[in-house]
Amino acid sequence: MNKEQLVQEVAKVAKVSQKEAGEVLNAIISVVETTVSKGDKVTLVGFGTFESRKRAARTGRNPQTGAEIKIAAKKVPAFSAGKKFKELCK
Repeated sequence: MNKEQLVQEVAKVAKVSQKEAGEVLNAIISVVETTVSKGDKVTLVGFGTFESRKRAARTGRNPQTGAEIKIAAKKVPAFSAGKKFKELCK
């Protein structure tokens, strides 16, 4: 399912226009991105948690030459599914 299909489904379930559903979805995504980029968590009980995690520096290899390269430490966004969501996927 892509974003357009998600907007259509949300509009149908919530009984609102696709434009309104799209605006709400965009607002939710924006708030989650902003909050996680600041280092805070967004927890939706039963669904999951969006957070920023630190990835340590490490040594990798260039697949073409085999030469070692240094990969810098960085922060990456992560999602952990909640218990209810995990149970639905079984």
